[in-house]
Amino acid sequence: EEAARLKGLLSERRLDLPPRRTRRRVTAPRGPVPDLRRTLRRSLATGGEPVSLAWRKRKEKPRPLVLLCDISGSMELYSRVLLQLAYALGRRGRGASRRREAFVFGTRLTRITRELDHRDVNQALARATRAAPDWGGGTRIGEALKTFNFRWGRRVLGQGAVVMIVSDGWDRGEPELLARETARLARGCRRLIWLNPLLGIPGYEPLTRGMAAALPHLDDFLPVHNLESLEALARHLAEL
Repeated sequence: EEAARLKGLLSERRLDLPPRRTRRRVTAPRGPVPDLRRTLRRSLATGGEPVSLAWRKRKEKPRPLVLLCDISGSMELYSRVLLQLAYALGRRGRGASRRREAFVFGTRLTRITRELDHRDVNQALARATRAAPDWGGGTRIGEALKTFNFRWGRRVLGQGAVVMIVSDGWDRGEPELLARETARLARGCRRLIWLNPLLGIPGYEPLTRGMAAALPHLDDFLPVHNLESLEALARHLAEL
């Protein structure tokens, strides 16, 4: 029942990241920098007197967002609903889907960005589910992150990207590999956020080998297991 409510909320709620400011400046009604050339052109209509000042400010663009979602057997209760999160994160206004990249991983990494770029949410999620052949299987987080870093990192991590990993941290691979690739990923993005549904369980501690290996390299370690945690995530993203 709560999963259904969470899916409904995600279909209605926009999860926004603050835009990034570029080096390019554009004309604005108000701003920190005067536009001298435009001000002088305006003054020609008033006999050379700069009656109306023109201003410039730094242009803002949507900040890139990358989502890596665990679809292994231990995440079965959460992963299908969390794909809705990936969909919602891409519906952030005009051109937003081009600023969101989505991947799923179990024993391999699969890009599902194109599958989620569909106007109908149900069709988008069905396409994304069919694209991943390792759904509900084992987990090799370190190998998935290595594939992402070497194959996709340079293509999607530019311009101050924020990366979110959604996983419970259960991993069949070597913790040394996971630690190394998590550190590499953290160096390549502006902020690395790990969302763990188990973190909402009272008394939970990140003691598994995989979670313990990744934890030192994260900027944020947050729960994502119910409506309240999703609301907290939305507030956190808005403040980045």
